[in-house]
Amino acid sequence: MNLSIIDKIVTVLKYIFSSFLSIELFIFSILLFVFLIINFKKKNKFIQILIIGIYIGFLLGIVLSYSMYVKSCIDSLVKVILNYIYFPSTIMYFFIILFVTGVLFYTVFSKKLSDFKKIVNFTIFSILYYFFTSFIALATSDGVDLLDVVTLYKNDTILSIVQVSNFILLIWLLFTGFYYLYKYFKKRFD
Repeated sequence: MNLSIIDKIVTVLKYIFSSFLSIELFIFSILLFVFLIINFKKKNKFIQILIIGIYIGFLLGIVLSYSMYVKSCIDSLVKVILNYIYFPSTIMYFFIILFVTGVLFYTVFSKKLSDFKKIVNFTIFSILYYFFTSFIALATSDGVDLLDVVTLYKNDTILSIVQVSNFILLIWLLFTGFYYLYKYFKKRFD
């Protein structure tokens, strides 16, 4: 598919006005957007709940109407996640480290985070950076080509480092989610 950005935009515009269903969906999306913008200043709770209900109803309608396709998509998503867990990608690993670096900058400069959360973040980031530098050092010293998946997966140490790093990141994300839920409910019920 060698289309320029202009050709892609023209293709999408042709789709939007190609059938009655696509025109209905376009108008429906524009109306929801307008209601959200109007309610942005009025802050009417009824409209907020109504719009959330409409979005949930829309998603349920899609799930019920196209249940076989939705099931196939969920199966594919689970396969991709499991494939990444068992056979991690070095490109994804680099993106994870970039994400961690961004959160590290936020942690350093944030005045909203508690000292406890900052210490937990610094601890996790230090461990992840240690594993990342070990990953790079091992790949360099063993002469492993990071783009060659076969040689990468033959090295048990490198593969273990990436998998343990991913596990630590997952634990940290779960901890962060529960931490913010705890703070939210504590503030709400105190």
